[in-house]
Amino acid sequence: MTIKEPESMDELVYFTNRSKNGGSIMAWVYREDCPKCGKAKMGKPKNPKTGKPKIRAKEFVCEECENVIEKEEYEESLNIQVKYTCPKCKHKGETEVPFKWKGTSFFDEEKQKKVSVKAVVFNCDGCGEKILITKKMK
Repeated sequence: MTIKEPESMDELVYFTNRSKNGGSIMAWVYREDCPKCGKAKMGKPKNPKTGKPKIRAKEFVCEECENVIEKEEYEESLNIQVKYTCPKCKHKGETEVPFKWKGTSFFDEEKQKKVSVKAVVFNCDGCGEKILITKKMK
């Protein structure tokens, strides 16, 4: 499976590039066409004064037909594409999985305790290790 790397952040809903414990992850989610008209990509509504997308908007809007879809509903219909190096076996691979934030728990080495987080979960093609792309928490 070969996945196409993005050329611009304008064509993405989500992007992350991380490295931890000798492994690395680069993941992105492409914006999809409007399900109603199919002419334009769905995107966050734009601020009328600045013309920039509203970062914390709870919906996505079609630029062509003004069709509105709730953020959760839209994001669950997308797939995340991932290029990774497994921290356990150092296998380099790529995969595509549904873009769904699931509640999951893991043992945090820094805090020395079990932590619950929202993450996109996939398995390494080489060793089957569960790899998490955690949501950035503040």
